Amino acid sequence: NGNAGFQQVLERLESDPVCQRLSLKSFLILPFQRITRLKLLVQNILKRTPPESEEEVQATQAYDALEKLIKDCNENVQRMKSTEELIYLSQKIEFECKIFPLISQSRRLVKRGELTELDFTNPSPKWKVTTRPIYLHLFNDCLLLSRPKE
Repeated sequence: NGNAGFQQVLERLESDPVCQRLSLKSFLILPFQRITRLKLLVQNILKRTPPESEEEVQATQAYDALEKLIKDCNENVQRMKSTEELIYLSQKIEFECKIFPLISQSRRLVKRGELTELDFTNPSPKWKVTTRPIYLHLFNDCLLLSRPKE
């Protein structure tokens, strides 16, 4: 997004008839779609091969290899999504001191959400409780509480 030259080249390429007006994203997703279709094709081949034949052994090996490949692809996609979430959080969260590096190769965001902090420090005759939002970020190795900048 920050490189205007790249954006211009990308727009020119995407508008080219050879690309059939498809975006770059569609070309990046296409190999994953083909792998999953290939798995379904091999699965159908397996159903039609004679049991305990050489073809069944080869089709089973191909199916197992495709299944492993798809599993690895899905894990890598999840890892990239997790890293993107950490980058997004690190841009939004401001630490008072930079002792805690939020982005780490082994760190994963497990759960996040908003909580409400109840403040009982100012007792009043009517027992009015003040509240403010607190955000919880649970990682696989630590728990981070944050609040909106005032």
